Amino acid sequence: MSEVSGTDFGAFEPTQEGLALRTPDEHESLEAERLHRKQRLAAGLRILGRLHLAEGVAGHVTVRDPEFPDRFWVNPFGRNFTMMTVSDLLCVDHTGTVVVGDQPVNAAAFAIHSAIHKARPDVIAAAHAHSMYGKTFSTLGRPLKMISQDATMFYDDVAMTAVGGGAVVLDAEVGAAMARALGGKKALIHQNHGLITTGGSVDAAIWWFVALERCCQSQLLAESVGEPIEIPAELCAAGYQQTGYDLAAWFQFQPWWDQLVRDEPDFLQ
Repeated sequence: MSEVSGTDFGAFEPTQEGLALRTPDEHESLEAERLHRKQRLAAGLRILGRLHLAEGVAGHVTVRDPEFPDRFWVNPFGRNFTMMTVSDLLCVDHTGTVVVGDQPVNAAAFAIHSAIHKARPDVIAAAHAHSMYGKTFSTLGRPLKMISQDATMFYDDVAMTAVGGGAVVLDAEVGAAMARALGGKKALIHQNHGLITTGGSVDAAIWWFVALERCCQSQLLAESVGEPIEIPAELCAAGYQQTGYDLAAWFQFQPWWDQLVRDEPDFLQ
């Protein structure tokens, strides 16, 4: 296999048949890594806005600070996702105190994300928005079905919980319960609320969120007209092995990044 196209990664490797594939940048300093993460966070927020997955002031994406692992960067409360810039972003510590920035933080963002970042040291970024199909799917109390090739990237990797579902998550205990429900998986369906995804980069967390939203949409459409045929477990496992890991998600994000840099470079300010 000499090229990567769509979701048909095959066995994704940094080099295939002598052709170098795009891989994440490495940074020599904490300052450079921090800037990189903030740039990706601003980009990820704009992408969610572009795709109409953000609604009103609801929704938040976070990325862990590389120097202070008990702090994370997050979008300010009330700032339109499509207008987000690097300089807009806030840094919040484990107590909820804004240590960089002068805008308010969404209380639900802190309750949910602080718990996830605390429980999962491997999680660099997490994403949540009140997307139409995700929040609709979450009302059903059903697991995601493996009914398409794309769905298999989430095979046995999506948790569900009803704790605190339907109410604005402001209680730290509810956030902690959500983190426990997530466990070691990369995504959570929160009853009557919506989707939360995590990743080893902002790129991955955003890709997982968009992909899971689309899978929820696909299942809702399929079930509205009949009983969709599910993919056999062995093929689901194979699909997950090919597309369900962090580097594959990072790779899927890169065309969005390229387009945003070309069309809206002001987000880097």
